[in-house]
Amino acid sequence: MDPVSQLASAGTFRALKEPLAFLRALELLFAIFAFATCGGYSGGLRLSVDCVNKTESNLSIDIAFAYPFRLHQVTFEVPTCEGKERQRLALIGDSSSSAEFFVTVAVFAFLYSLAATVVYIFFQNKYRENNRGPLIDFIVTVVFSFLWLVGSSAWAKGLSDVKVATDPKEVLLLMSACKQPSNKCMAVHSPVMSSLNTSVVFGFLNFILWAGNIWFVFKETGWHSSGQRYLSDPMEKHSSSYNQGGYNQDSYGSSGGYGQQASLGPSSDEFGQQPSGPTSFTNQI
Repeated sequence: MDPVSQLASAGTFRALKEPLAFLRALELLFAIFAFATCGGYSGGLRLSVDCVNKTESNLSIDIAFAYPFRLHQVTFEVPTCEGKERQRLALIGDSSSSAEFFVTVAVFAFLYSLAATVVYIFFQNKYRENNRGPLIDFIVTVVFSFLWLVGSSAWAKGLSDVKVATDPKEVLLLMSACKQPSNKCMAVHSPVMSSLNTSVVFGFLNFILWAGNIWFVFKETGWHSSGQRYLSDPMEKHSSSYNQGGYNQDSYGSSGGYGQQASLGPSSDEFGQQPSGPTSFTNQI
């Protein structure tokens, strides 16, 4: 049997039924959706400028943009409606930092989730052999939860800026020809942002998954077991002291009962000696 088959046969795929491994598998899947919908985006818009002189018009001005959304580097030419001159413009804004940070977090989260899932399935005994594995897993889970929250919030703000910068109405305001009432400027096609909206949703879903998984990873650490041991020790001590008090009370009660029985002896003897008085008195008479 080859090493791959031996490793597959040794793997306990039943671990995927447990919340720890199941949530890791979901994190892996949702991380793919997050960086795919954001990092693989490309879109564009189309504008038209209809000048008074039709020969100077351009009814199909295409403006394309894509990840990482360095919009200030996206340039395009538009007619000025003043002869054959062309005006070279660029979009406004730069959301590359938030977009790249979001995708970077998603990629590293995917890689870690994949590695952790493999460890849970094939190396579960080594993972739980000492406390180092669960502690590292716990710390990394907390860090990624924080990164997903920060990255998703930053990308949501960056996406809002992208929508404003690529709004056809805002782009038309940049053109000098559109400032003249005699010229007609209009938007032919607006950019589709549905996949980018989905990426933000997957970002916050990843945060919820990672934050929820903190508890299940914490249960694997020694901190959880030591906490339970600390709570159980005072209860055992209280129970043992209560049992000792009950035993002393029982022994004291039994000794007291024995003393009462012993004290009854002399009184019964004395009670038995009382008839001797009248008998001796009759004999004297």
